[in-house]
Amino acid sequence: MTTRSFSQPRRTVMHLAAAALCLLGTAGTVHAQAQPWPAKPIKIVVGFAAGGTTDVMARVMAQSLSEALGQPVLVDNKPGASGNVAASEVIRAAADGYTFMVAPTSVETANPSLFKQTILPSRDLTPVAGVGRSQMYLVVKPQLVAKDTKELVSMIKADPGKLSYASAGPGTPPHLAGELFNKVLGVQVAHIPYRGAAPALQDVMAGQADYVFDSGISFPHVRSGKVRMLAVAGTKRSSFFPEVPTLSELGFKGAELDIWFGLWAPNGTPPDITARMGREIAKALAQANTKTRYESLGAEPVGMDTAEFRKLLAEEGRMLSALIKERKIVLE
Repeated sequence: MTTRSFSQPRRTVMHLAAAALCLLGTAGTVHAQAQPWPAKPIKIVVGFAAGGTTDVMARVMAQSLSEALGQPVLVDNKPGASGNVAASEVIRAAADGYTFMVAPTSVETANPSLFKQTILPSRDLTPVAGVGRSQMYLVVKPQLVAKDTKELVSMIKADPGKLSYASAGPGTPPHLAGELFNKVLGVQVAHIPYRGAAPALQDVMAGQADYVFDSGISFPHVRSGKVRMLAVAGTKRSSFFPEVPTLSELGFKGAELDIWFGLWAPNGTPPDITARMGREIAKALAQANTKTRYESLGAEPVGMDTAEFRKLLAEEGRMLSALIKERKIVLE
């Protein structure tokens, strides 16, 4: 009896202690799960080199988001394959609100038609918000005898094989803008691809190519007279050069192409997190210093919420996939 009366209370105490430990462990888990977002640094992956338009836009967003969210927001450059390297990394990332991508919309709207690829951003990533826009400008070499766009078009049509246009590389927005112009004119002007917008512009200034569709780096050279700007490749005049007509105004409708930039998240990222990111981005785009930084790139802090961004992606995707198919543009 003595042994039995001693062991029963001891077992009870041990069971109570074990239960208490379990409760403590459960409470710790619940506390960890309930930890408010963000509880650690956030990463924004950029598929282009540091210093370019996409990278600078991402860094402007990162600075504002860091201040608003109380956590470091770090930019991680993963250049390659016109943004596909970055997109692949974000697709593989955990959908926990700590990995995002800033990229031009062409990553989703053009790349699947340009490359033989297994990733499909429209299926594998969630659009969060638009973060800005760069307009495209038709810029010609200073020696060109054509004084305006209509004279340039007359030269092209008189001898389609004589002139050439430069681009930042095969499949880039400047290349696609050139092909869109060719389509509207019903001609095939020779395309000279370069490894970047800067060398393409340099050769236009040097007279090695006749024109280029540029997204802003030509501004100081236009102002100094080293190149001439003939038109804006859009439906809206530029706030930087309000005196320059649009291609639409000049009668070349259908040749409009802006470069839009946005933020994506891995599929499955909690909607409350993507909604919060969208709200903070809208606030960042409204700040005066954001406008100043964007203007230095020849860009505008034009934002879009998720619904507007999705609509843009769908419309641009249809237009560019049709263009790429018609012009038989395929990249390896």
